[in-house]
Amino acid sequence: MSSKPTVGDSMPDVAMTTPDGGSISPSDLKGKKAVIFFYPKDDTPGCTVENQDFTALADDFAAAGVALLGVSKDSPARHAKFIAKYGLTAPLASDAETGGLSDALGVWTEKVNYGRTYMGMVRTTYLLDADGKIARVWDKVKVKGHAAEVLEAAKAL
Repeated sequence: MSSKPTVGDSMPDVAMTTPDGGSISPSDLKGKKAVIFFYPKDDTPGCTVENQDFTALADDFAAAGVALLGVSKDSPARHAKFIAKYGLTAPLASDAETGGLSDALGVWTEKVNYGRTYMGMVRTTYLLDADGKIARVWDKVKVKGHAAEVLEAAKAL
């Protein structure tokens, strides 16, 4: 297993599926700063708040020249329902393929909850510079205040 990409490395360029069935990959975001946030599951309490917080600040990210992309293993159809239910504007992508971007980054990993071991997404956010290099990583994110903290870091980049 290769080591996880970290600050200074290029973001692996792995295509993901958009809710409309299209495709997006990190290289599509080159030319401007980008935030790619990985979260466990659509329509769960923490993930809903995180997506709502990024949506609430989406105009501020856009004004700062920063692209947003939320990623989970949920299907494109589930993303579409999630977006519609909460009026989300931060774009989402489905990273359902084995060997996808979350695997390449090591954020899809073995987790343990109440003694049960399973594969799951570690809530992680990546800030990329305009060249597609990783400028900052937030690992095991706590949702409260996170989107605002990422916005400040993106503005400072």
